[in-house]
Amino acid sequence: MHRKYTTTHEEYMQKAILLAQKAAENDEIPIGAIIIKNSKIIGKGFNQVRNLKDPTAHAEIIAITSACNTIENFRLTDCNLYVTKEPCVMCAGAIVNARLKNVFFGSYDPEYGACSSLYNICNDPCLNHRCGIKGGILDEKCSAILDLFFAGLRLKN
Repeated sequence: MHRKYTTTHEEYMQKAILLAQKAAENDEIPIGAIIIKNSKIIGKGFNQVRNLKDPTAHAEIIAITSACNTIENFRLTDCNLYVTKEPCVMCAGAIVNARLKNVFFGSYDPEYGACSSLYNICNDPCLNHRCGIKGGILDEKCSAILDLFFAGLRLKN
């Protein structure tokens, strides 16, 4: 009996973690994101706020832009976002505007999280689009990357 292989949430999150590590190597807050459509990565990004001197250069925004360019459409219906940390308000707004189907994230963000921790913008009934949300995927790995990065910053100061 042959089973069709399907990528799991953990395997997709591991790909986002690799992008978060790339952000850390560039002295950026280590957050990575990928967008999946039909089991293929169509967009990816990692934080580049400092290097691009752009407060909107979050991993999610870069991944959304990349995916939209790939499919040549500003709507990402039937696409899933995997991101290593719960999206902020700005990114949650972009997720709604892009009409992503689902958001899967690693670590929760009790200070700025806008997909379940502080707000749930992606499921606000006042907005024209809602999407599925699942947090805590490889939470320990995603949190460890952030903890290590911020511990290094404290040592530098």
